[in-house]
Amino acid sequence: MEYYSTHKQTSFTSLKQAIIKGLANDGGLYMPKNIVPLDNYIISTMKDMNFQQIGTIVAQSLFGDSIETNILEYIVNETIKFNTPIVNIHDNIYSLELFYGPTLAFKDIGARFMALLLKYFIEKEEVENINVLVATSGDTGSAVANGFLGIKGINVYILYPKNRVSIAQEYQFTTLGQNIFALEINGTFDDCQALVKSAFIDKELNTKKLLTSANSINIARLLPQSFYYFNAYSQLDKINKAKELVISVPSGNFGNLCAGLIANKMGLPIKHFIAANNKNNVFFNYLNTGIYAPQPAVETYANAMDVGNPSNFERIIDLFSSYVNPYQAITKQISGFSYTDEDITKTIQYAYDKYEYILDPHGATAYQALLDKSLSAKESGVFLETAHPAKFKNIIDSILGIKIPIPNKLKSFMEGEKHTIELENDFIEFKNYLLQQ
Repeated sequence: MEYYSTHKQTSFTSLKQAIIKGLANDGGLYMPKNIVPLDNYIISTMKDMNFQQIGTIVAQSLFGDSIETNILEYIVNETIKFNTPIVNIHDNIYSLELFYGPTLAFKDIGARFMALLLKYFIEKEEVENINVLVATSGDTGSAVANGFLGIKGINVYILYPKNRVSIAQEYQFTTLGQNIFALEINGTFDDCQALVKSAFIDKELNTKKLLTSANSINIARLLPQSFYYFNAYSQLDKINKAKELVISVPSGNFGNLCAGLIANKMGLPIKHFIAANNKNNVFFNYLNTGIYAPQPAVETYANAMDVGNPSNFERIIDLFSSYVNPYQAITKQISGFSYTDEDITKTIQYAYDKYEYILDPHGATAYQALLDKSLSAKESGVFLETAHPAKFKNIIDSILGIKIPIPNKLKSFMEGEKHTIELENDFIEFKNYLLQQ
């Protein structure tokens, strides 16, 4: 499989180069040259497979000609050591619970897969001293940090906005040490993301340092997220509830939605997608107006979605570029909703009072979007519950007036000692820091 840049100003490249570089030379994001649809029969038999088997089939289609079969199967099996169950909340609405991994968030799958794939290329090609740069608004940092922890030849620098991630999220990547370095930036997630992107195009820095990214801008972080869309479909297909599937995705940097669209392009029969936004509603506004106008990010309860200029928007545009009217095709396939913190509060309270189900703030936006979409009796609605509610314990406890228990996985992080390096939102300062490492 070859990969091209969404800016289309540079030549095709290999999977190894795409994962190591992260961002194309022209500043674009890598996309697979060919997305090959899976046979309908294979998809129909997934209901009789486990998650690892499903993931291996999807990975083989996406990466099979770039890596040995036995190695790819090993990477998938090591990545997927937990399930992503479908839970019926009420009527025809289901939660896809993606919080059973090591850091209790959906990003564990993409981060673990990428870490193992990069480790494979490092050992095979004898590449050394790779520096992974990661901007996080919450869960990306913890998933990447734990995925790459202790891998020889890789240092990970996690940039996060000061006072804008939950305490639980922060402790998951600031207490690890070893090859993980937490950089506390005086700014927003968009500022952190801009610093990372600036690093990739700085000639002096790239001459002296081998840089890559583990954000969803890296194709090896994004593509494995398609695995759990197939797994969700297989679980619903098993109970004959997958014929008209509507999936609602909490959307910040839009890697998750993009992975779902790629799964759809691979033949997964998803009828419609919903992009659920918090108050950072750039994509929602685009769907309504056709105008993409980035805005400064604002702080919300659903902090992992506090993104004012989502990187993967250009991948979504690229996926629909072959249509005569791409905007019309996008709005036909994707609906949008936007919610304030007040809306999120009401939704969390409603789901708990009526169905005794505890939503996290991100899942709450996606659940409410399904309610507001008004599904037909024939449609099945799935919302992605992307993180364990305990990662937002202060918010959930305050809303519901209860004290939700902290899982042992999370509790162990909270007992660690936080170590961070505070930097201003200034590229020269960030660059000099990296050069001194």
